[in-house]
Amino acid sequence: MKKIAILWFFGLLFFASTALFAETRIAILEFELKDLTLAPRIPAEIKRTESIKPLLEAELKKADYVIINIDHKSQDSANAGVGYLFDHHDVAAKLGKQFNADYVLVGRLHKPSFLFAYLMGHLVRVKDGRLIGNFISEAKGPNKKLTIKTVESLAVKIDKVLDNRYTPAAKH
Repeated sequence: MKKIAILWFFGLLFFASTALFAETRIAILEFELKDLTLAPRIPAEIKRTESIKPLLEAELKKADYVIINIDHKSQDSANAGVGYLFDHHDVAAKLGKQFNADYVLVGRLHKPSFLFAYLMGHLVRVKDGRLIGNFISEAKGPNKKLTIKTVESLAVKIDKVLDNRYTPAAKH
């Protein structure tokens, strides 16, 4: 009888720890560039925009989030035009559900000036299609180091809404 109680206790402990450390699965879509400057969509800005998703994925992986890959073709298929997924959380959630994600981050690099840009993100909960996070981080200038710092700032904001596991100081 004592052995059964011990086995039951360890079984309960195992299930409790599994639930406690459940994986949070987040899909990060490719960021869109919304360039309002007089020289829009220059190659350097396109390159910077393309760098955001992998940088953000790397930051969130450090906090043990499971990154779900949604291929470019699937994202394009769900996207009815520039800004569509950013504005239609239900459609972003449906896309995330196809890939078994818990959350989808739809992002944009909004560039109203040559001097600064805003890294914007909508965090959508897949199970109900609700926007649970609307994030904006400012990047002053196109410098790569500043872009990295802005992405780190965005990762901190996302983590605060989710599981609060990310600490920028712990990454080095």
